[in-house]
This record gives sequence, C-alpha cells and structure tokens, in this order.
Amino acid sequence: MKRILLLLGLLCAALAPQQARAQALVADLSSHLIAITAGFAGTELLLFGATEGEGDVVVLVRGPDSDVAVRRKARVAGIWLNTETLSFANVPSYYRVASSKPLDEIVTPALRQRHQIGSDFLRLTPSRDADAIALAAFRAGLVRNKEKLGLYDPEPGRVAFLGPRLFRTRIVFPASVPTGAYTVEVLLVQNGQVIAAQSTPMFVSKIGVGAEIYDFAHVHAAWYGLIAILIAVIAGWSAGLIFRKS
Repeated sequence: MKRILLLLGLLCAALAPQQARAQALVADLSSHLIAITAGFAGTELLLFGATEGEGDVVVLVRGPDSDVAVRRKARVAGIWLNTETLSFANVPSYYRVASSKPLDEIVTPALRQRHQIGSDFLRLTPSRDADAIALAAFRAGLVRNKEKLGLYDPEPGRVAFLGPRLFRTRIVFPASVPTGAYTVEVLLVQNGQVIAAQSTPMFVSKIGVGAEIYDFAHVHAAWYGLIAILIAVIAGWSAGLIFRKS
C-alpha cells in the first residue's frame, strides 16, 4: 500500500500543472494523521516531493513544544540523589532531521542556527541563569534522554533522490510518540542558502477506547483514581479467593 502511495505521489508531482511546476519545491506526506490505538507499536510516514532545478533537501519534523525538567544526580552519603534541576521551555517533544547530503556540506552553522537544524541548534530557554558549562551539561542530558526514548534521532536521516528532481524520505515514529500537532518543514538549499521552503502539518491522536480512557483520566482525575483503586482492590480480593480455594 505504501509503495502505491509513493508511486501515486511521485506521479502527481511529475505531472503537476505548469503553474505548480513553477514552484521551486513541492512536498507532501503519505498521511497527515497518526492514529494511536490500544495496540499501537510505532509507525512510519513517507514524505515525497519534487524540486525545480538543482539543490539539496533538508527535512525537519517537530512535535508539540513543552517544558522539560532535567535533573542531575550526585552521590550523597553513598546514595544517588537528585541534587540539581534545570527546566527548559519550548522543547520539542519529538524532533527529526533528514538531508540529502551531510549537513556540514550543505548548510553553514549560521543557517543551522536560524532554522534550528539539528538538536545542537534548537533554541531551548532555561528557566534560570546558569554558567555555560552547567547549561551545556543539562542541555546534553535533555537531548540524551530524548534519544533514549526514540523521540530524537542522534544522526540525521537520509533524503533519497529518485532522479534529478523527485525525492523521498521515511519518518519513523516510536510507540511512545506524544500526541498533538506536528510540523514537517522541507527546505531546498542551494549554495548554502535556503531558496524555497514548505511547511506541512500533521497530527498524532489517540482514538478508540484508549482515547476515551485517556480523556476521562485527564478531565476527571479524581474519579479515575478512585476507579483504579477499586479495580485493584477487587482484583486482589479475587486472587485471594482463588488461592484459598486451591
């Protein structure tokens, strides 16, 4: 099915009307919605498009921003404890980069800073002042934690060109992908400059019974807690009866 979508997408890009072909960059996703059900184990989307003329392509995928606290542990009296905390604002819950060539070959550090290309260039706002060494350590810890969860990729993905104009790349989403609105930005880079850009929205949403339970837990947290306790008590009582009879 994904191969059919790819072929249809590339065919549409290649046979687009003359006005559309005048655009320097055209791109789209195989789907704009990731539906999370009870058995969701991760998925991937296909991004495809076409360029008018030569250039390299950079793809940036960014999930909803949130505040994240990073904690530093230290050994106190033989026990590892959280001794220092620093929070960051505007942290993407999910972040991926893909490019048609190594980033160092096609974009300058200034351009990467401007467009936040790569986790090292994300504009993260600390909640308080900290010296440069401590700030770098906390920032590195934040990125490392996201990488462990599969929400950040330590290495850029690959954008493959199919001929001189058509390109594609796959975007992988783990089972722990957060819900919310995402932005997929595609940049066309030529001689170290962005000559065209396109931004496409996509959404990650829970559906089905899991979504109803999730909404109930957040809207009626007290009732959800009482029900969870009641279920746990009944389960424990039932298990006790079974073992007594055996």
